[in-house]
Amino acid sequence: MKSITDILYSEEANQYLDVHLPECDRFPVFLYFHGGGIESGDKAQRFDLFISHLTAHGIAVVSANYRMYPTAKYPEFIEDAACATAWVFANMRNYGEVTGIYVGGSSAGGYISQMLCFDKHYLAKHGLAPTDITGFIHDAGQPTAHFNVLRERGVDSRRVIVDESAPLYHIGVDEKYPPMLIIVSDNDMQNRYEQTMLLMSTLKHFGLDENVKLQVMESTHCAYIRKADENGISIFGKLISDFILGE
Repeated sequence: MKSITDILYSEEANQYLDVHLPECDRFPVFLYFHGGGIESGDKAQRFDLFISHLTAHGIAVVSANYRMYPTAKYPEFIEDAACATAWVFANMRNYGEVTGIYVGGSSAGGYISQMLCFDKHYLAKHGLAPTDITGFIHDAGQPTAHFNVLRERGVDSRRVIVDESAPLYHIGVDEKYPPMLIIVSDNDMQNRYEQTMLLMSTLKHFGLDENVKLQVMESTHCAYIRKADENGISIFGKLISDFILGE
């Protein structure tokens, strides 16, 4: 694996990303947004296990930072993610032949990837559409208005609100979405499993669930990201590689 770190992808927001390349010249790319409640976390925080698994299976990984609270305001973090996606489309071909571009994230990053998927106006600012993405991987993301977006508004963060800041709000506007892998734990953070089931039900309600795979983990919130199975294989990495490679 070859890594190129701290690449500036947005001069306006002063945001950076890391590129991790497999030992091949032809590869799909997975753009990943970290979790942390949109108030903590980093593109390089202990992701070695799943990144190493993906690059060993011929998948390039791009891990991107984005603006966070308390200095960020909604929707700056989503705008940053759209900018990072545009960077991948424009620049990853400089590292090899790109066979597909996948976008995903965990927890707060999963909320962000859902917003890019379901609210097309963020990518449209860069001349892209959600259907230009080969597939999305939404890991334990909040499909309603994110709790820290509510806190920014002075609203009780436990409220379940579905407005323009909620991925659920936008489902059904478009007639087609790329394939998706949606991951959640059976013992996830409070109300996350139930909201994810509502996300699945809403996709089904609109007949948009044909290419959607749901993976319910026997775990707590995102605990599998840094864990290996009994054979030493990255649990999260294998979920992603199986989805991308169609195994």
